[in-house]
Amino acid sequence: MTALNRVPSLLTRAGTASALTLAAVGGSIAVPGAAADAAAASPGTKALQVAASKKGAPYKWGAAGPRRFDCSGLTLYSYKKAGKALPRTAAAQYNKTHHISASHRKAGDLVFFHSGRNVYHVGIYAGKGKIWHSPKSGSVVRLEKIWTKSVWYGRVR
Repeated sequence: MTALNRVPSLLTRAGTASALTLAAVGGSIAVPGAAADAAAASPGTKALQVAASKKGAPYKWGAAGPRRFDCSGLTLYSYKKAGKALPRTAAAQYNKTHHISASHRKAGDLVFFHSGRNVYHVGIYAGKGKIWHSPKSGSVVRLEKIWTKSVWYGRVR
């Protein structure tokens, strides 16, 4: 009897099986809608994946990819690949997004750094207080902890 043939008997005996049990016997389980959900990932999730794929790309002022980026160039490029259009600058991107509180932020949202009313930097929220961004001349696209409380959040719709 193969491991896959044992899965139904596990399910019958236990009524249900945990993912760990199934993995232990080499089985799999179909989750209704899972494939559709994966295919229908949000633009924010897709943009986050694109930004992460650019890890190590050099910063260049005014660049919007595909090999070099400034901060807003990275967000513009990432969202464009996810099927959403953004304006070119961090401030214009802030004005185009749906503003949300820090308590409602989620991975893929944009994080805008500001001084007073002036937005000067943008990155893509990666979760756990970190962003993917292209920080400054001489640096590269990287994942970094948010270093200030002077941030606003925006969601691309």
